[in-house]
Amino acid sequence: MTKKQEYKDDYPDKQLYIPGPTEVREDVIEAMCEPMFGHRMDRMTDLYTTIVEDTKEFLGTDNDVIILTGSGTEFWEASTLNLVDENILVPTCGSFSERHANVAERLGKDVDRLEYEWGQAIKPEDIREELESSDKHYDVVATVMNESSTGVRNPIEEIGDLIAEYPDTYFVVDAVSALGGDYVDIDEHNIDVIFTSTQKAFAMPPGLAVCVVSEDAYDRELEKDSASWYGGFQRCLDYYDRKGQTHSTPAIPIMLAYRKQMKHMLDETHEERNQRHQEMAEYTREWAREHFDLFAEKGYRSQTVSCIENTQGIDVAETIDAVSEEYDMVFSNGYGSQLGEKTFRIGHMGEHTVESIKELTDAIEDVAGL
Repeated sequence: MTKKQEYKDDYPDKQLYIPGPTEVREDVIEAMCEPMFGHRMDRMTDLYTTIVEDTKEFLGTDNDVIILTGSGTEFWEASTLNLVDENILVPTCGSFSERHANVAERLGKDVDRLEYEWGQAIKPEDIREELESSDKHYDVVATVMNESSTGVRNPIEEIGDLIAEYPDTYFVVDAVSALGGDYVDIDEHNIDVIFTSTQKAFAMPPGLAVCVVSEDAYDRELEKDSASWYGGFQRCLDYYDRKGQTHSTPAIPIMLAYRKQMKHMLDETHEERNQRHQEMAEYTREWAREHFDLFAEKGYRSQTVSCIENTQGIDVAETIDAVSEEYDMVFSNGYGSQLGEKTFRIGHMGEHTVESIKELTDAIEDVAGL
């Protein structure tokens, strides 16, 4: 049984280079300190309608946006309950795509996996072959955009274009570690549901899940006998249309932080933000190739997190501890027992720049003697 550990008041500040949570601007943190107000007041309507419409503007979508208190994990459950009667196809290529499949199974759905080795990307032609050859009708194809356990960025644009040929199959994308740092044209590529969390490339405090829902996905839920209560598309969006608020009490301080950070993101524009993330990814990959190697398949590498293959055999855990102790910077080990010492991960997302990423890589070189 876990025992209580005392929380102290004197932890040193650490700069975060992990795949989330990420660094948060000081004024965004300060925004959470405004006096509390009621979730049914006009002020709440002003706040929630602002962050919803600003999010639509930043993402460049005409689809509806839901912002709920919770983790992005909420929309694994909600999208499955809202859209799937029986069969769902989940290509798996790492820990988070596998979890999505596990959630659907736990909800009693018939899950078929397209299994890829960790580090390999999902291939659209494999999905087409499964859709054509299976004797089942799949209500949903669910993929992860950015598999942060392996550093793979899947070709969701091509997959979305493909699934558009199957009008009774809906496309669900887990973009938790990508949106805000890797632009995708949601409407152009027929993505019915795509969701993220605030603590990743949005560079906000943890606590809110953001979901973009197509009209087709909304209508699909209306046809079903049952759906999610908390994350039901109809419940969330109809309440927004009537009241301009969330159906349940939200984490108001985090929404205040959201408003502040989204203004920064709009000022930067999604084009410039995407370009900055491309430059950080390119720098990190070049550094990794010079000293180690990259774990993800070539041509399918993440724009927000690099999974670096430990070809030099450094002690990953020891290096992480030393960089934290000597430089007050934190990066991540490989994900789980499978990749723990074989890889390590650098999150280059949110408010980081090439210059700040270089500070980390210089520290790793110093500590590891590269």
